Amino acid sequence: MIVPEQTDITLGFVPLTDSAPLVVAKELGFFSQWGLNVTLQKQHTWTTLRDNLHNGVLHAAQMLSPMPLASTLGLACDACTVITPLVLSLNGNAITLSEKLHKEIIEANLISHLTLPLAAYLLQRVIAKRQERGLAKLKFATVFPYSCHYYQLMDWLAAANITADEVEICIVPPANMVAYLQSGEIDGCCVGGPWNAKAVRAGCGLTALTSFDIWQDSPEKVLGIVESWYKRHPNTVLALSAALKQACMWLESIPNRFEAARMLASDHYLDTSVDVIAPSLIGSCLTHISMPPRAIPSYNQFSKSNNGSINVPEYIRGEWLLSHMSKAGQLRAVNVPNDLVKRVFRPDIYQQMRLHLEDQQVRYFRHSG
Repeated sequence: MIVPEQTDITLGFVPLTDSAPLVVAKELGFFSQWGLNVTLQKQHTWTTLRDNLHNGVLHAAQMLSPMPLASTLGLACDACTVITPLVLSLNGNAITLSEKLHKEIIEANLISHLTLPLAAYLLQRVIAKRQERGLAKLKFATVFPYSCHYYQLMDWLAAANITADEVEICIVPPANMVAYLQSGEIDGCCVGGPWNAKAVRAGCGLTALTSFDIWQDSPEKVLGIVESWYKRHPNTVLALSAALKQACMWLESIPNRFEAARMLASDHYLDTSVDVIAPSLIGSCLTHISMPPRAIPSYNQFSKSNNGSINVPEYIRGEWLLSHMSKAGQLRAVNVPNDLVKRVFRPDIYQQMRLHLEDQQVRYFRHSG
């Protein structure tokens, strides 16, 4: 049995559909089963969440999977070694275009409708026409510079030989994306749920493709903990990881996901309606107010995929993320230690947690039998 060194924990999250493991662990009592009294603290931006984790305002946090690497390297912040003992989810993002851009694409390419998932080459004529008329570049938003959202957007554009110089990319908090699309401040965005579905329901966006269409089963959210805090509280981290792993396993059931959508809708968490939260959880991508949804069974993954458990923070995942950071030019003039990934991604902690979780399950079945 794990005895946590600290029981009162503040766990940060950004209001997104894939914060479901945190919310489920809180609402179903998984944290308390492991002797923890967890307060979930909503953060409006990823920058705020990162800074609060570094400064000790948060003891742990849901993070974008490249964030622990960026924190440890000191990219756009003071260097702070952040580790991850647990992958919380795969996939979950999508690229949504404004209604104005939707119409521009159709007109510029002389077509009657768009075929989804959308190929980025259809943007080429829009970009050319804007250049000819001296109009502003297409403006896309992502949620954080060191994010899968940014790398997925860049890979989608690069597949059509569209360079970063031909468009403008800005950073917008996830919950603000729909308002920015409605106001015309951006032409498109790469963001996690439920904000793509909300844009579709509001009639102000077309969800052109999901992150699963760009990268299949990529690590999206992880549990982030400052290394120095872990060293003082190793049992607390094991307990926290075990509770979240239980929640991820619980979320593999589709009926359970309907219940999770109801939990997430609370004003404590996403503060939005179930009809924009539930679709991605059940493998449905809302596309446009006048079009049918697309079936994306792996839209949100929390525990298992075709390759087995997704929750192990394997080194290969860290190396893969690091390669995309390098490809994006974010590691120029940065000293990247040879052991960076092994220091940040901690499958050893995961394996310790798994043994405790298996032991608890054995004791439960013996007792119930």
